[in-house]
Amino acid sequence: MVNGIEPHLDAGVLGRWLDENDAPGSGEESSLQQLKGGSQNTLFLIDRGGERMVLRMPGIRADAARINGLLREIRLVRALSGTDVPHAALIAADETGTVLGMPFYVMREIDGWSPMDGGWQAPFDTDLRARRGLAFELVEGAAKLGRVDWRTQGLEGFGRPDGFHERQVDRWLKFLDTYKVRDLPGLDEAADWLRNNRPEHYKPGIMHGDYQFANVMFARGQPARLAAIVDWEMTTVGDPLLDLAWALLGYDGENPRADGFYLDMRGMPTRSELLEHYERVSGLSAENIDYYLVLANWKLGIVLEKTYAAGVRTGKVDPKITETFGSMIPQLIATAAELARSLPTKAR
Repeated sequence: MVNGIEPHLDAGVLGRWLDENDAPGSGEESSLQQLKGGSQNTLFLIDRGGERMVLRMPGIRADAARINGLLREIRLVRALSGTDVPHAALIAADETGTVLGMPFYVMREIDGWSPMDGGWQAPFDTDLRARRGLAFELVEGAAKLGRVDWRTQGLEGFGRPDGFHERQVDRWLKFLDTYKVRDLPGLDEAADWLRNNRPEHYKPGIMHGDYQFANVMFARGQPARLAAIVDWEMTTVGDPLLDLAWALLGYDGENPRADGFYLDMRGMPTRSELLEHYERVSGLSAENIDYYLVLANWKLGIVLEKTYAAGVRTGKVDPKITETFGSMIPQLIATAAELARSLPTKAR
């Protein structure tokens, strides 16, 4: 049975493939329903005799880059098997594209909630003491991901950790040049500071690349528990401390802004508390966190500017998003420049 599914997704073919791969619900008819979410790929809920799974695949018109991105995701999720990183466990994958016409993978459904679906769920919407735990769990997820032995898990060659920081500024400025529609005050000032203050040493690890409340799910009820990290499109082997900085973008110094970027952040721990927790779990030092905060603000502004530029040029982006990003992005770049201005520059 198929509910609103693209015609190339054949439930019968999928069901036989699931049986061949020992997926839950063996022999039962597959009920499929397209899910909301997933900016780069399409998600489908599979129900087989009460066993629920999620299928992730590119859309039928996906280009080679998006297909290659999904293949990277499959490799990454397979590598996380057996680790303590909260994620939706891989059940099976078809990397050839011969079964449904596109590569895809099937993972276990996560019984949880996302802060992007209406904000904090009960009791975290009103219980500020319970809400604190969500931030600690978010940071702990980044710490667990960053400490994974990526070579042992089969991710050699997954990224290019050598020269990671040396590449950041020029790579992202070049990316911005392909869609730039306006001046962003502070862009060059922050870029110059980043060039002159790169970490001399760092320990490579898996980094999600877009690590924030929008890309995790929490278990229902309390105490707070991170159920899964989701949306691995930007994941690579690089500097995991950038994920930590990404998770702290709602903070002005020690304390979070009340509204963060998109969530009510009242009651959250101080930045120092979260840094201490990250260091304890990851075994990494967060002493140089200010560099990563400059980079995170600056880089996120450039990444989001692509969506804003598309709205300006084509008008095909939700006007509310264009309006929000219109003011948010300059603030991110300005924050990067202001923070850089307040920090010492290394002697060269």
